[in-house]
Amino acid sequence: MAVENPVTAPSGDQTRIHNIGYRTYDGPRLGRSYATRSLYSQSLRGAYGLGRSVKSKVLPMLLFVVMCVPAAIMVAVAVATKANDLPVDYTRYAIIMQAVISLYVASQAPQSVSRDLRFKTVPLYFSRPIETADYVRAKYAALATAMFILTAAPLIVLYVGALLAKLDFADQTKGFGQGLVSVALLSLLFAGIGLVIASITPRRGFGIAAVIAVLTISYGAVSTVQAIADAQGSSGAIPWIGLFSPVTLIDGLQSAFLGASSAFPGAVGPSNGEGVVYVLAVLGLIAASYGLLMRRYKKVGL
Repeated sequence: MAVENPVTAPSGDQTRIHNIGYRTYDGPRLGRSYATRSLYSQSLRGAYGLGRSVKSKVLPMLLFVVMCVPAAIMVAVAVATKANDLPVDYTRYAIIMQAVISLYVASQAPQSVSRDLRFKTVPLYFSRPIETADYVRAKYAALATAMFILTAAPLIVLYVGALLAKLDFADQTKGFGQGLVSVALLSLLFAGIGLVIASITPRRGFGIAAVIAVLTISYGAVSTVQAIADAQGSSGAIPWIGLFSPVTLIDGLQSAFLGASSAFPGAVGPSNGEGVVYVLAVLGLIAASYGLLMRRYKKVGL
């Protein structure tokens, strides 16, 4: 009995070319500036959990509310009591709320850069049209903008409330402007320090702990040493000790040039000459933070 071979050679040419819809992109090339703006926008939205899970929105939104609620209460008290001035100066508000601001930086700086390091996605960014400087500028600007929103929002609440309470328009406008300058410098300084620390480690938890330690512990240590100097009668050393903490740097700068009352022990703020040193220290730290980030990401992007 013959067995038929089931494998038969194909008859003729069976080759087929299937069009599955792929085609080249012939639209506009948007380039580096568009990619940088997109990275900035995405990072800014991420700083408040927008476009992310509900869990990611809880902490930044909660801190934003915590920053604004005391300002709203102060406004309500001023309106109800028909006060002649607000309970707190515009330039003092951020110093009073520095613990909340430090917690926000500690939570959002690692979120901005640590995940890119952990999952090794930084080289993927640089495979696109953007370069190292574009990445650093976008991340730095995004976190500084997010912090400015956090710190300026309660000042807006205070200013609007002061106008509703019919307080002196010129005085309130001047104080509001001084407060905005102060929180703008604070946002640049804190964002730079937070990003530099967070960029060192891909572990978000380590980054959070390190940022809290640098911002909070330094402020506590400097304030303690200033109090000891004041108790020992060394009031001349108090302004110089304030150079060693980001919070006291901003406090000293604004008390020297923005008409703020100093929170230093004995209200011993820096003189104009010492205030120049504070300005140089703040600007130097901002520039140094940017330079360190550039150096860090030139290595990471390889």
